[in-house]
Amino acid sequence: MSRLLPFVFIGVVLATWEAVARSGLWSPLLFPSLEKIGRELVLFFSRPESLMEAWVSLERAMGGFALAAVVGILLGIVMGRSRVVAALLDPLFSGTYAVPKLALFPIFIFVFGIGSLSKVALVFLECLYPIVIMTYAGAREVQEKLLWSARNMGASRAAILRRVVIPATTPFIFAGFRVAVPVAMIVVVITEMISSADGLGYQVIYAMASLKTDRMLAVVVVIAALGYLLDKAVVLARDRLIYWEKLDTYYV
Repeated sequence: MSRLLPFVFIGVVLATWEAVARSGLWSPLLFPSLEKIGRELVLFFSRPESLMEAWVSLERAMGGFALAAVVGILLGIVMGRSRVVAALLDPLFSGTYAVPKLALFPIFIFVFGIGSLSKVALVFLECLYPIVIMTYAGAREVQEKLLWSARNMGASRAAILRRVVIPATTPFIFAGFRVAVPVAMIVVVITEMISSADGLGYQVIYAMASLKTDRMLAVVVVIAALGYLLDKAVVLARDRLIYWEKLDTYYV
């Protein structure tokens, strides 16, 4: 039953939408029927150029996310294991985390141009913060007894980092990934709506300008599906790589 509950909720939402769309109380421009949205969704997947638009957005999002993952993990682990580095960088990340990075997008356009590079750079900056902060928290939470045991067995600092610190921090890293992945998609879509001639964000803004609400909502469904699949991919990778968490839960 717990697995069916999300589908029940989605069914209720869709039924409510269809009832509102067919009630005649609001314009079809505001509430197109599910039939029209479904038709546009089928047309989207039947057109190669539409699939290419989705690929462009996905490539930008994952490019910025991958760069943020590499840099964020390195910075987070160094901050977690070095008080000097933490004292230098922690105020920077804590103080600027609440600043909306999208406000810097005009500067990114000026520096990197109106193409994909400015969008990837902004995705990188937005995704960097949750990854660094979660990795930093995980590296600080490594149990002292594990480090003490490794040192007593003669492990070098590099071996302790590789065999103790990184595995203990991995659950926190994936928690940061689950926050950063949807952020990457959000930033890409918004930046494409602001300044782009391709991508899913451009498709959304173009459909809105053309008063094609059904087409716009079909693209929104595609964006939501991509976000869901990316999140499930992160969860699957986490479950495969952090297998010891399942063992601990089983034996407890």
